[in-house]
Amino acid sequence: MELQKINVKFFVSEPDQVPLTTFIDVFHSWIQAAEGIYYDVADYSHMRAGPGVILIAIDANVSIDETGSRRGLLLDCKQPLTGSNDEKLRFVFRRALENCRKIEEEPALKGKMKFRGDEAFFFINDRLLAPNTAESLRDVRPDLEQLAKKLFGDAGFTLEYHPDPRRRFSVTLRSAKAFDVADLLRSLGAEDGEALFTNINLKRERERK
Repeated sequence: MELQKINVKFFVSEPDQVPLTTFIDVFHSWIQAAEGIYYDVADYSHMRAGPGVILIAIDANVSIDETGSRRGLLLDCKQPLTGSNDEKLRFVFRRALENCRKIEEEPALKGKMKFRGDEAFFFINDRLLAPNTAESLRDVRPDLEQLAKKLFGDAGFTLEYHPDPRRRFSVTLRSAKAFDVADLLRSLGAEDGEALFTNINLKRERERK
């Protein structure tokens, strides 16, 4: 399977006392600083266990998501990625973790939010590409195992497949050892630059760095 429309969510450590509506202003400040990368904020904070507050871009949305009554940062990749599946997964997980780190360091939050690195929720937002079947799991498992070994090293890991046919194809990556965002970013190492979003705005962003 050629992976596309990859989504990944990292969960907030407990306790989390930040009101969800706080992220409306935080994300608007990101829009102002991003020179066109992001263009809108969608507020679903009134919904219980819903999509939360979403920062919208053409290529990928970033949200503080509360689906399943578990708050976390969700990266939703909407446009095609190039490269191998391994490159795509490392690129998407790294970008999600970089946004987690940005939230943790956000001055407006005053250090009130931390993300846990021992668990990540992966899913593919395309039921045609990845029907929620055992066959899809068989196709994707080797790539996810390779990624998990990179993330968690010698700590070991489990992959939990969620077979409910009403859900999109999804797998939880979990380690018994505690990790934080910085640990996982070090494990992934420097971004290789092979897997890129097609949108010109992200290309310009990467060129500026």
